[in-house]
Amino acid sequence: MADRFRITLGQLNPTVGDLAGNAALAQEAWDAGRAADADLVALPEMFLTGYNAQDLWMRQAFQLDVARHVEALAEACAEGPALAIGAPWVEGAKLYNGYLILKGGRIASQVLKHHLPNDTVFDEVRIFDAGPLGGPYSVGNSRVGSPICEDAWHEDVAETLAETGAEFLLVPNGSPYDRKKFEVRLNHMVARVVETGLPLVYLNMVGGQDDQVFDGGSFGLNPGGALAVQLPVFEETVAHVDLERTGEGWRVVEGEKAPRPEAWEQDYRVMVTSLRDYCRKTGFGRVLLGLSGGVDSALVAAIAVDALGAENVRCVMLPSEYTSAASLEDAEAVAQALGCRYDYVPISGPRAAVTETLAPLFNGTEPDLTEENIQSRLRGLLLMALSNKFGEMLLTTGNKSEVAVGYATIYGDMAGGYNPIKDLYKTRVFETCRWRNANHRDWMQGPEGVVIPQRVIDKPPSAELRDDQKDSDSLPDYPDLDAMLEILVDRAGSIEDCVAAGFERDVAKKVEHLIYISEYKRFQSAPGARLTEGAFWLDRRYPIVNRWRDPS
Repeated sequence: MADRFRITLGQLNPTVGDLAGNAALAQEAWDAGRAADADLVALPEMFLTGYNAQDLWMRQAFQLDVARHVEALAEACAEGPALAIGAPWVEGAKLYNGYLILKGGRIASQVLKHHLPNDTVFDEVRIFDAGPLGGPYSVGNSRVGSPICEDAWHEDVAETLAETGAEFLLVPNGSPYDRKKFEVRLNHMVARVVETGLPLVYLNMVGGQDDQVFDGGSFGLNPGGALAVQLPVFEETVAHVDLERTGEGWRVVEGEKAPRPEAWEQDYRVMVTSLRDYCRKTGFGRVLLGLSGGVDSALVAAIAVDALGAENVRCVMLPSEYTSAASLEDAEAVAQALGCRYDYVPISGPRAAVTETLAPLFNGTEPDLTEENIQSRLRGLLLMALSNKFGEMLLTTGNKSEVAVGYATIYGDMAGGYNPIKDLYKTRVFETCRWRNANHRDWMQGPEGVVIPQRVIDKPPSAELRDDQKDSDSLPDYPDLDAMLEILVDRAGSIEDCVAAGFERDVAKKVEHLIYISEYKRFQSAPGARLTEGAFWLDRRYPIVNRWRDPS
C-alpha cells in the first residue's frame, strides 16, 4: 500500500448557493472513493458554494451557513479517505478562497488561494484576500501540494510547494470554457510539471452557471509533461486516478484518455449545456421562442430541443404583412423537423390597433424605424404574455453580430430570459447549423438528421419589417462585419487594425460607433452562453455613457 496513492476525482456539477445539494454530491463522491479504497477524494475549487458566486460569498450569513455545512460534511466523512473541497474560508476579518482538507471528522488543513484573478469573468481581488505562499498537506503516505486554479498559472506557488516537500500537485479549478482555454490550461500545467519535476493532477468542474459553462476535461500529467489521464469534457464523472511510487518519486498511472471533440461540437455543446442548466437551476422546465423562418431562431430552436426535449419547447410564428410565404413555410418546417409545438399568432390586428391609437400623434410624419420597432415590440409583448400564462421561459435569438451593433429592438426581439447564441457571430451561426444537420450525439435530445432546412441557411438574412428588407441594407455583409467585430470586440483592436486588415476606414468607424452606442441595449439584454473571452457581459465592461471614439 505504501507504493500506491489513489485519488478519487469528483468532476461534478454544483449549483451556486445550493449548499445542501452540493454537499450531497460531495458525499456521494466520497462514498465512491471509500468503496474504491481511495486515499483522497477531491472536489473542485469552491465546490461547496458553486462557482462563480460573486458577491454572495461576502454575505456573513452565507459564510456561517457554509461553515455549518463544512462541519457536517467533515463529521459525515470521518471514517474513510480524506476529503478535499473548495469553499470560502474566514480567518478573523479576512475572507479567502479556500481548499479544505477534511480528515477524522475535522478540518485537518486548509489551503488559501494566493493569486486572485481579476480579468475576464473573474473579480476575486474585490471579494477575497490573498492567502500566503504555503506548503503541502499530509494525506496518508504522501505530501500533497494544491495550487488553487490561478495559483497554478504562476511559477511561485508550485515552486514553493516543491521546495517545502510536496510530492505531487493536485490542482482544483473552477475554470470556464472558451474556445482556446484547454490549450492554455494544458500549457500552463505542463510548465509547472517541467519546472517542479512533480506529477500533476488537474481537476475541473462541469456544468452551466449564468453565462459560463465549466467544461471538465480533468487530466493527469507526469514529469516531462506526458499526458497520463484525460477525463471527458462536459461529462459529470467520478474517476479514480492512481499514483505509484517509483525510484524517482510518484508517477500517475496510465489511464483513460478521453478524446476531445472538435471546436464546433464543443461550442454547440456549451450552448446546449448552458441552456439546460440555466433552466434546471432556475426552475424552468419549458421554453418558448419566436420562430421567424430565419436562421438564428431556427438554431435557437434546435439548441432548445437538444437541451430540453421537443415536448418542452414551443415555437411561435408571429407574421405581419411583410412576412414572406417562404418564411412561413420555413418556420413550420423547422418546428416539424424538431418535433416541437408550433403556434401561429398573426400581429396584423394588434398592429392596426396601435397604428390607429397613435395616428393623431403621428399625423404629418412619414413611416420610419418607429413603425418597424412597433412590430418587433408587439411580438415581444405577445411572447411574454404566453410566457406568463404558461410558465415557459422566453428565449431571445439575437446573434453576437446583432448584439454588437444594436441591430435588434429593445423590449422587442431582445425580450427574453436567456440567449443561447449571444456569443456566436452570424457567420458562425450558419456553420453551426450545417454542423448540427450533419451530426448527432447521445447528449442531444433532438432528432438526428437535417433539422434546419438548407433553404433557411441559404436565404439572405432579413428582419422582414418592411418591403424587400435585407440586413445588408443597414450593415456590412456579415463576413466583413464579423471580421471587424473580432478585431474591435474580441481583440480590443483599433480602427487602424481594421484598415490594416483591408477594410475601409469609414466603414470601420461606423461599426465602432454602432458598438459604443448600443451599450445601453446590452446592459439590459438577457444573459447568454459564453464561448469566447470577448463575450458581452462580464468579459467586456464598458460605460453606457461614452463619448470617446478611436481618433485614428
